[in-house]
Amino acid sequence: MSTLEYPDDLRYTTDHEWVRDQGGSVVRVGITAYAQDALGDVVYVSLPSVGDTVTAGDAVGEVESTKSVSDIYAPVTGEVTAVNDALDDTPELLNTDSYGDGWMYEIRVEDAGALDDMLDAEGYQAKLD
Repeated sequence: MSTLEYPDDLRYTTDHEWVRDQGGSVVRVGITAYAQDALGDVVYVSLPSVGDTVTAGDAVGEVESTKSVSDIYAPVTGEVTAVNDALDDTPELLNTDSYGDGWMYEIRVEDAGALDDMLDAEGYQAKLD
């Protein structure tokens, strides 16, 4: 049994990202415990810029670890409204607090129904098994 956690209040993508509804059509995006565990020690994060328009499924940045470089994909279509500048100086927050201080960016969602197509915690974990 995995010791990695997948909070029930989040939605998940098959690209190992989580989405938390922040209200007002804004969602916060990060990588899952599985993703940070697979990556190993994160040393650099490249994020989209505030004001960027992103399209669901498109690469919008990357996470570099001691093992590899992985793309970050937009889970929904919309406009980037915030980025986590703390990751510039402390990218390891993705490892230590991937669901809290290690969040990556926020998007004002174009289609609120897009969240309905994402996996819940149970569905995401089933994809991992």
